[in-house]
Amino acid sequence: MLRYQPLCVTGYRLLWLGLFWITAFSGTGLAQTSHAVQTPVFQRQRLFDFGWRFHRGAAQGAQDPDFDDRNWRMVDLPHDWSIEDLPGKHSPFDSNAVTQVSGGFTTGGEGWYRKSFFIPASQQGKRVELQFDGIYMNADVWVNGRHLGNHPYGYTSFVYDITDQVAWGKENIVAVQVKNEGMNSRWYAGSGIYRHVWLSYLDPVHIAPWGIFITTPEVSPARASVSLQTDIVNQATEAAYIRVLTRIVDAAGKIVATADTFQTLLPGGHTILHQQLYVGYPHLWSIDTPYRYTAIQELYRHDTLVDQVQTKFGIRTLVFDAERGFLLNGIPVKLHGGCVHHDNGPLGACAFDRAEQRRVAILKANGFNAIRCAHNPPSPAFLDACDSLGMLVIDEAFDMWEDPKTPFDYHLYFDRWWKDDLQSMIVRDRNHPSVIIWSIGNEIPDMDSPRVAALARKLADEVHRLDPTRPVTAAVYRVNEKKDAFFSALDICGYNYAYDHYDVDHRRHPDRIMMATESFPLMAFDFWNAAIHRPWVIGDFVWTAWDYIGEASIGWLEYPQSQRYYPWTLAYCGDIDICGWKRPQSYYRDVLWKQNQISLFVKPPHPSFPGRPRYDTISRWGWEDVVADWTWPGEEGRLFEVHVYSSCDSVELLFNGRSLGRKKTDSSNRYIAVWQVPYAPGRLEAVGYTGGRRVNQAVLQTAQAPARIRLIPDREQIQADGEDLCYVTVEMVDQNGIRNPRAANEVHFQVKGPGRIVGIGNADPMSTESFQQPEHKLWHGRCLVIIRSERKPGIITISAHAAGLPSAQVEIHAE
Repeated sequence: MLRYQPLCVTGYRLLWLGLFWITAFSGTGLAQTSHAVQTPVFQRQRLFDFGWRFHRGAAQGAQDPDFDDRNWRMVDLPHDWSIEDLPGKHSPFDSNAVTQVSGGFTTGGEGWYRKSFFIPASQQGKRVELQFDGIYMNADVWVNGRHLGNHPYGYTSFVYDITDQVAWGKENIVAVQVKNEGMNSRWYAGSGIYRHVWLSYLDPVHIAPWGIFITTPEVSPARASVSLQTDIVNQATEAAYIRVLTRIVDAAGKIVATADTFQTLLPGGHTILHQQLYVGYPHLWSIDTPYRYTAIQELYRHDTLVDQVQTKFGIRTLVFDAERGFLLNGIPVKLHGGCVHHDNGPLGACAFDRAEQRRVAILKANGFNAIRCAHNPPSPAFLDACDSLGMLVIDEAFDMWEDPKTPFDYHLYFDRWWKDDLQSMIVRDRNHPSVIIWSIGNEIPDMDSPRVAALARKLADEVHRLDPTRPVTAAVYRVNEKKDAFFSALDICGYNYAYDHYDVDHRRHPDRIMMATESFPLMAFDFWNAAIHRPWVIGDFVWTAWDYIGEASIGWLEYPQSQRYYPWTLAYCGDIDICGWKRPQSYYRDVLWKQNQISLFVKPPHPSFPGRPRYDTISRWGWEDVVADWTWPGEEGRLFEVHVYSSCDSVELLFNGRSLGRKKTDSSNRYIAVWQVPYAPGRLEAVGYTGGRRVNQAVLQTAQAPARIRLIPDREQIQADGEDLCYVTVEMVDQNGIRNPRAANEVHFQVKGPGRIVGIGNADPMSTESFQQPEHKLWHGRCLVIIRSERKPGIITISAHAAGLPSAQVEIHAE
């Protein structure tokens, strides 16, 4: 049994304490009062996303401060140049792209960013730090022409201290060279500074970046202990007498615990300060009630406030047990999981906070309670969304180690960088209550060998050293006994596509805890039933929960790659498509995961896409070729195969009110009832019955000719901060408001007011249209337009028009 009620074990850092003479006094315990917290206004970190200049391609000498960049275009971050139109084209796709099917025929290359920024003379004496949440990839950074370093990995965050490079009271220049060259990824990675950048002014005595580690060693209904380890840096030239005042506040802003610690630090290094607090009658973080507290830490140097950090955290317990499964706060939870790549569809890799929050919210609404971040650390915003919405996370480090999967991937840097990148992920993410498991790798080549098994042990030991409060896993493909040595390095064993090994391996290793780190959508019934009836299998993660760019066509043509061809650009294997809309397999998963669900689909008369050797050949990463569509002009009288997915006891199919019969839906037919129905326009209705009572229904209605455009914004009000997004669904509907799935009109858009289009798409996996031009074709009668706010309030008006139809418009308020 693995019981992860966290312990504060950080011996590797305690060694540093020997470098300092320490005198300390600490007061800890429950708060004496529960008044609202009042903290000084203290701005530690500033968003550094706006006003960059960008050049796509090489730029000799661009690192020099005097380089003339006036002809470079202005961009705001997050930015991904691979999702932008190629020069001279209205498309980001190229059939000759080096990325081919893996990158969805997109193009990387070299790019440069430059930004001028002013450092006030009043800040002299402070330390200045520049933090990048993520750059893909091989980023070199200069400030005022002085090289700060190179960061190869495209998914980990990093910080540079630029104090010695800046000029006080003057303009400064930061230059970033990014190289996404050659075949270096098996999926769409994007290119550029695709996550946030931050600028910090810090006192020489300050809390280190990601320097706070919060654990809850003991949790009971009456009390929770909260341990804080704070990494404090003294870069001053003299000793510092410091005070760290820590207050824990609840979600209502009330103080529930305090600690006050005094200490003397010698100059020139770090120390770890420990505090223990107690929260009475704690609210626990869970999937259904993701309650979070905030630890507010104020650092005083000789009675002057010099730093303040606020850290959100959750109180919860984790237990993993082969006999009882996974227990969250003592309650058994089966992981309804999905794998997710990092791209945001029409936005490319750009990690807007709103895009990450929307994606997690949609997955949660569709039954997922766990996400595996495949195959790299996600953005901080993604984990923030998981924390706030109650989504469990497997945080994954690498797709390869020493051996390559593509010629120019991370294996070139692994030996030098793996420990730094692993630490970057764990130290950054370990306060997120949503993160329950660390993954050290995915389908690492040569797992049978003693060499790779020993390396797995080394990585797992490093994870436990950095965070002893969570278990370690890795995803293993082609499971067999030869991989036992590799599995022995793991706390939880990830099985990719291997549910048939659960029983055999359980007999050999009854204490082994397993999960399907990847499973086939087409075999959802088999994988889920294998997990739900075995406590030692803690969950199932489908490949994938959300569709993505790259690995083009695996959901239709599968493998080998020689059968996949341009213009396939999307994988077409997600439960949710790149626009955030449910696909048929997601409705089927509703049936597996929820009671009294029902949905209705039709097999089209001809294959939806070309390329399959036979129509009845289905990719295991795909799904039956079915659509939610009863509009088939010219097909009158043809027999259509109608599929009803249902977790009701039985279903009845009706056409224009006439019953076509009732059929049971249970495990014997995998909860799918099938009818043959001659096509005629009208209303097709499936009614579900449980216990003899009508409990649910699904309807398909024939659409008439397109009559108008309907615009549906996901929110009517957004923040005027230059970063917020509004997602506008565009539908072609008939006179009765029914979306016409045959409509493929090109729709033109115009935006007025403080906003602009940053993404547009329709989820067609074979579309090569631009993601950024203000016009787009509909697919299945709809598309999606994404609006980014500007940094001023006002009304944003989106207008849409198509030939022969009245225009439509909608207003969004930016405040």
